[in-house]
Amino acid sequence: MRTSHHWILVFLALVCAVGSVRAKAAEKPRVIVSTDIGGSDPDDFQSMVHYLVYADRFDTEGLISSPPHAGRAKHILEALEAYEHDYSNLRTWSAEYPSPQALRATVRQGAIDPQAGDVPPETISDGAKLIIERARDDDPRPVWVLVWGSITDVAQAVHKDPAVKARLRIYSIGSWNTRQDPKARDYLYANHPDLWWIESDTTFRGMYMGGQQSGDLGNRSFPAEHVKGHGRLGELFMAKKADIKMGDTPSVLYLLHGNPDRPETEHWGGAFVRPDPQDRPNYWHDDPSDENRDHDRNGARTVNTWRTDYLRDWQRRMDRARQAKAEAR
Repeated sequence: MRTSHHWILVFLALVCAVGSVRAKAAEKPRVIVSTDIGGSDPDDFQSMVHYLVYADRFDTEGLISSPPHAGRAKHILEALEAYEHDYSNLRTWSAEYPSPQALRATVRQGAIDPQAGDVPPETISDGAKLIIERARDDDPRPVWVLVWGSITDVAQAVHKDPAVKARLRIYSIGSWNTRQDPKARDYLYANHPDLWWIESDTTFRGMYMGGQQSGDLGNRSFPAEHVKGHGRLGELFMAKKADIKMGDTPSVLYLLHGNPDRPETEHWGGAFVRPDPQDRPNYWHDDPSDENRDHDRNGARTVNTWRTDYLRDWQRRMDRARQAKAEAR
């Protein structure tokens, strides 16, 4: 009897453990997107279209318009208009797609100008306020902030309320974006070495450089065949830029495939290294190894090696915008 009781307890423990793992795998990431959509580079519209057809995979808690240049919150709303048009189709594929009204409620205008001094100002943007508000929510999940423009609003939020750092996970697309507000980036790097931060300066280039580009997987051929004519979202993508750049999309791909808690492992959105694990244990950057460099861009191969997988997956997602599930059978 004692032996039987023992094995029953072992079985129940295993069931609970498996259930816990499955629950964690199914748990949606909480996401804030900080974007310079509508500014000088149309690829943020492309990345927003991609993000929205995957919106059922995330708990979207903020869509922030961040600098530089002319991008404003109205450009996020322009993308959401296209989403609203396709929402009836998308909803037939998954009841988890958020309503257009729910997404509009998360839109905020972030900082318009880059940081002027060595530290962020005391008066912060509505976007920075939203980051603080969401990070302080009574929710055990971290908040992923995907930075597609300048990192200005993140710097303001962390400076205003440093305690929120423990709840934030930053994946920023650097390079040109960093040059638009280097003081905000340098403030975070110099003053917050404990910030959990993936800074992609070159890895993201693998989104459109290298990888499998033959046939319909080319930067021009893929949108022409699998995005054009695919709902209002497809129309918006093609109207803004008809070939794949989507330089910010690796931040989304990172959350779609791979263990987000381990940046050094394989993800659709890249694998990264810790340059200074002793002093910056939570900071990851582009992998400089020869095997992962492509087109002279460190880490680019850790993205483009998955090109067939993430494009085919996106192809199926764009089909959702084009037609309802019942019509696809």
